[in-house]
Amino acid sequence: MTGAGHEYAARRGSPPRPRWQAAAAVEPRPVPSDEPSGLAEAVETVKRFTPRDRIQAQHRRRLLAFAARHPDALHRSCETGHLTASAWVVNHDATRGLVLLHAKIGRWLQPGGHADGEPTLWGVALREATEEIGIGGLEVWTEPIDVDVHLFVNRRDREPSHLHFDVRYVVRSPPGASPLGNHESDALRWISSDQLTDADLGLDASTRRLARYGFSVARAVHRSNRPANG
Repeated sequence: MTGAGHEYAARRGSPPRPRWQAAAAVEPRPVPSDEPSGLAEAVETVKRFTPRDRIQAQHRRRLLAFAARHPDALHRSCETGHLTASAWVVNHDATRGLVLLHAKIGRWLQPGGHADGEPTLWGVALREATEEIGIGGLEVWTEPIDVDVHLFVNRRDREPSHLHFDVRYVVRSPPGASPLGNHESDALRWISSDQLTDADLGLDASTRRLARYGFSVARAVHRSNRPANG
């Protein structure tokens, strides 16, 4: 077993308490597709996730069943589908969430991307959010808030359609931060919870579900961290 595998096995019995984690603490450690400890860590994260509704429970079962049949599910080499991670990015007091107009898909979505062998899925979500929105000093809540399975259809390239098994997190930006974006998006926009059904945005049910749980978790944590006299 590799060093990473020993580290994972040692902490399986006592899952870490969720907390805000900064990008500086993330040490990417992608593992090869034939190293079982990588997928095992990601699967354990999903097993520990407690679904909040019937849809989340269904997607959780599908992800676990797929991973059991595909040992390379953490990698894009698994062409029928693979693990991804995404983020609902909120401003510091969780009154707004950030959506981007995805350049490849042509829809408003949350930032996210492929695990590419990285078993620490909250690290993947934080990395992708940092790259796609261009805000430094982001923090991720290390407990998943949603699980989703969806078909990815690339409308601009010839990449074949495949499934994304997406594990999702809430990410918090520093006070006063302004997104810059990158080549993966055509526009970025802060929105409030009452704009989730805005027809101009056309957010799908999956994104709206992520946003609702993301706002809920981020606001609860924000309230619990306030000083008693605040």
